[in-house]
Amino acid sequence: MSVPPPAAPTHLLRLHSHSINVLAFSEDNDRLYSGDASGFVAVTSTRSLRAIAKWQAHSDGLLGLEEWGDEVITHGRDNKLHVWKRIAELPGSVRLGDTAASVDLPAPHLSYSMDINALNYCRFSLMPVESEEKSALIAVPGLIDSSVADIWSLPSGSRIHAAIGQEIQKSIFSADQKGRNNAGIIMGLHLFKSHVASSGSQHDELRLLCAYENGSVTLRKYARTDNSTSVGGAGWEILWTSKLHVETVMAMRVSYQNDFAITVSADHLVCRYDISGAVVSPERACIAHRMKHPGNASIAIREDDKVCAIGGWDGSVRLFSTRTIKPLGTLKYHKSSCQAIEFARSPANAESPTTPNDDDESDDELTLEERTKRGRWLVAGGKDGRISIWSLISFSKS
Repeated sequence: MSVPPPAAPTHLLRLHSHSINVLAFSEDNDRLYSGDASGFVAVTSTRSLRAIAKWQAHSDGLLGLEEWGDEVITHGRDNKLHVWKRIAELPGSVRLGDTAASVDLPAPHLSYSMDINALNYCRFSLMPVESEEKSALIAVPGLIDSSVADIWSLPSGSRIHAAIGQEIQKSIFSADQKGRNNAGIIMGLHLFKSHVASSGSQHDELRLLCAYENGSVTLRKYARTDNSTSVGGAGWEILWTSKLHVETVMAMRVSYQNDFAITVSADHLVCRYDISGAVVSPERACIAHRMKHPGNASIAIREDDKVCAIGGWDGSVRLFSTRTIKPLGTLKYHKSSCQAIEFARSPANAESPTTPNDDDESDDELTLEERTKRGRWLVAGGKDGRISIWSLISFSKS
């Protein structure tokens, strides 16, 4: 019996000449953002698969990129975090032309910038805040000490919490290092609010999950109620610390419901952590699963929190169940390390097709079937500068 040929990408994008570092979809799946090791950012229309914006966002490689309402946040190795005004899509007649290079692609307007510490290769974590005006909290490694974290407020640019994870007040040049955070620099972090119940009442608790250079992961909560700001890590209590990896944590992702996290490293392990409201012991909250292939650089979790994808140093993307870490399949195209992967968002309003807009080209609107299929996309970026787009099955038991 003949063996079926291996799966191939549905589409390939060749917009970059350097290694792809970050990938991100917009909320409505209409735009795919990509950033490379040279600081170059491209925005691609997922309808026409043509670029609608290209610009040099940073003077060094991209670490993070995320759409925030009508703005886009980029985080670079040049110690800068920029907030850009999102570019409106080009008319359908232009995007469906012979070539994207036939038009001068616009660059977005820079709204404001922040100075940050980019030593860690650790991207920011954005947590939108519900308020009358658009605002958010953003967590990044500390300005001076890369083993601690700071939390800033946007758009004001004021620091709300400083040096989270600082064990003792001591100069970094002190010869006596006892008591300092020995976990090394922060490699990944995630800021979120957890709904917890205590003393018969329920409330939201600010939490910060940090992955470290020594392979450990620590979950902290802000316990003070008398002050909304802190200095020197005051008020931040450790809920648990777990060290399952024997190598540095290379990537960490948290579920959309903020109830579990998954980390990968250079070792053979995929580690899963329970970060839900209930506090349990590390032995119950953190479980390591052994995989056949060592060396993993990136991870993504699908919006339904049931499937995750892990990008390896060998260029392969491996799919797993997030609950059992059972293998679901392997995608092979890139020849070298897969540095960035991302799932498309679940199609919004999937019950009905997109309502046509009289101002747009009618042929550019997507049918229900097309939107559902696009919602199953997985994109991967490699050191070859190419972006592969894969159309996955639903993985549903039905």
